[in-house]
Amino acid sequence: AAPVQVQLVVPMAVVFGPGSVPGDLPKPLPFRDVQEMEISVNLRASVTSRYEMRYRSTTAREEAALAAATAREADAALHPLRDTTLGSLTMYVVPETSSLLPQGINVYVGKHRSALVRAGGSLAALQARLREVAQVMSFTASSIAAALSDRVPDGQLSPDARRYLKSSLGYEITFSLLNPDPKSHTVDWDIEGAVNRYVKPVLDKLSLVANFSVDSQILYYAVLGVTPRYDKESSSFLLSAHSLPHVINPVEARLGSSAASLYPVLNFLLYVPERSHSPLYIQDKDGAPVSTNAFHSPRWGGIMVYNVEAPASPQASLPLHVDVDMARVMEVFLAQLRLLFGLSWEEVPSEFLLESPGNEGLADWELDHLLWAHTVENIATVSTTLTSLAQLLDKIGNIVIKDDVASEVYRAVASVQSAVTKLSLGHLHAAFQASKEAVTSSERAFFDPSLLHLLYFPDDQKFAIYIPLFLPMAVPILLSLAKIVRESRQRKKEPTKMD
Repeated sequence: AAPVQVQLVVPMAVVFGPGSVPGDLPKPLPFRDVQEMEISVNLRASVTSRYEMRYRSTTAREEAALAAATAREADAALHPLRDTTLGSLTMYVVPETSSLLPQGINVYVGKHRSALVRAGGSLAALQARLREVAQVMSFTASSIAAALSDRVPDGQLSPDARRYLKSSLGYEITFSLLNPDPKSHTVDWDIEGAVNRYVKPVLDKLSLVANFSVDSQILYYAVLGVTPRYDKESSSFLLSAHSLPHVINPVEARLGSSAASLYPVLNFLLYVPERSHSPLYIQDKDGAPVSTNAFHSPRWGGIMVYNVEAPASPQASLPLHVDVDMARVMEVFLAQLRLLFGLSWEEVPSEFLLESPGNEGLADWELDHLLWAHTVENIATVSTTLTSLAQLLDKIGNIVIKDDVASEVYRAVASVQSAVTKLSLGHLHAAFQASKEAVTSSERAFFDPSLLHLLYFPDDQKFAIYIPLFLPMAVPILLSLAKIVRESRQRKKEPTKMD
């Protein structure tokens, strides 16, 4: 595939509050500074990150906001005062002695696109800290490597890189309730209400990244493909970590939605175990119970086991009526959704405090995190698609490329160039939109029906098809030609009569 050369530019404002300016600033505020870093992916992709920092002092209104009692209040008060462009960051530097940040915490990352950073004494110490914050809030080397995972040798990838969903123009989310034992349990779940309350705010925010569709279903008599082990001590049934992969295949055969889908499907399954296997608990690799009683499968979705309380009296009439606690279930499913999109907080240093995004499900900077990664991935995908198309057309000598296919290729190339340019200007949103248009155009060109039938109609097939058709007609034509030649030769041999 063609090499990918991208420069990712992050516009950053570094705002010094009163009493936080380091003594060793090279020049008086305000001034600009640029920090560049090479993200080593592989030989075929060079990605440079460039942080364009504007150092300045706080305005009177920002100073008033920083005088709030807690970091959360300060973040809320600063939000209307700052630049909200996608992909831009604002760092507010507070004095080392500031009580805004709790003890042992040096960085507070807010819900939006700003952070509070404790001054580190010298400018060098502060810059090292700012670089760490900027990477958490925009992109890390590992998130870019994961986006380019198709071009990176396996050994260089973090184990999480294969877990994330590939960039797509859309995703389909299916919530399924599995009731394998309807004779014992009548299960009710208010999935519509839960989707509107918990899932919709998250998807509204993610609508910038892709289109989402949500549906739900209830499947009866759908059982897990593994028989759980009975544990006498706890008088419960256990599913061990190594048997979890075998759970999915038999269930997936019943789901039946991904076959007809254009887009990747995310499956979230709520499994109410049958009465003969209740209660059922999931164990991790060390044999300890998993607190959420759920597990997720990379790029596929997640399954949660929902145990039903046994009736107090054994004479209770069956089936038991079960009302699912949707708040508990959706908390697990949304956490799994974040994991699948690569929005986990596992890599964050201990001195960082991250504000919970609340019912929106993800902070503004996390949305940017996705946009950075997906833009780079889209650019790489388009360059691979167009390279493959060019190689294909080279192999087929007599292919006719229609004008509309050619124009899609030109549009894809122009859109990719536009995306790369916009990235180097720090315009994340415009770059992402251009990269999406490039993907659409390159795929339209690659899968154009006019190219498709020529792929399956090579030259040797033409001979095989046409020779039987033309042979019967060709025989009399060839015989008559031979006759004409013979007669003309004879005519030449006969001497002309002289009177």
